[in-house]
Amino acid sequence: MKELILSERLLKVATFIPENARLADIGSDHAYLPCYAALNNLIKKGIAGEINEGPYRSATETVLAYRLEDKIEVRQGDGLSVIQASDKINTIVIAGMGGELIRSILEKGKEKLTEDTCLILQPNVGEKTLREWLVSEQWDIINEVILKEEGHIYEIIVAHKTASPKTLTLKDLWFGPFNRKAASEVFKEKWMSERDKRLMILESLSKAKSHEEAIEAKKQKVNDEIRLIEEVLAE
Repeated sequence: MKELILSERLLKVATFIPENARLADIGSDHAYLPCYAALNNLIKKGIAGEINEGPYRSATETVLAYRLEDKIEVRQGDGLSVIQASDKINTIVIAGMGGELIRSILEKGKEKLTEDTCLILQPNVGEKTLREWLVSEQWDIINEVILKEEGHIYEIIVAHKTASPKTLTLKDLWFGPFNRKAASEVFKEKWMSERDKRLMILESLSKAKSHEEAIEAKKQKVNDEIRLIEEVLAE
C-alpha cells in the first residue's frame, strides 16, 4: 500500500486534531486528511464530506484503497448537513476555501456545532470575515498559525465555543491575535505584500481624473488599511 503523504498545509492542520477525535472533514476532496488521521491513530471516527460527485468518488476511492471503511465514512452533501447527531462529531475541519464560504457553511449548519466542538479552519483568503463570525457567535480563537507552501501563504485558525469569548481588536481581526503576536517571517512577508497591493491600488486611484465621492472614499479606505498594516509591521 502506498504511503499517504500530506501537503505541509494539511500536515499542520492535522497537528491540531485533538486526541481520539471524532472528525468531520468538510470539503474533503480526496479524503487524504481523515485517512492520514486514521492511519496515524489520531481519530476514533471520521467523516469525509463532499458536495460534488467527482470529489465524492475520489474520497471514496481513497478510503477503500487504505481499507479504512470501518473508520471513515464518505458522505455527499452540502456543508455540515453530512453530520448526524449519532456521529458525536467533536472536531470539524474546513480547509482550502475562502473565508466567506467557510463562514457561510458554519452559519448555515450552526445547529450542528456544540460546546464540545473544536473548529480547525484554513481559509485561503478572507480571514478577517471568518474571525468576525467566530467572535459574533461566541467562539474563542485558541490557536493560529501561518505558513508558506509552494509560493502560497496559508493561515489556520483553531476555535472552541465559549460563554465569554476574548474581545478582539480591529488589529486582531485583521492579522490574527496569535499570528500578530508571533510576527513570523511568513507573517511579515504576507503583510508587506498586502501593503504593496494597496499602494498599487492607491496609485491607480490617484490617476483617476474624476474626484467622485466614491473614489475619494475608496482612497480613504485604502489609506487607512495601509496605515494599519504599517503600524502592525512596525510593532
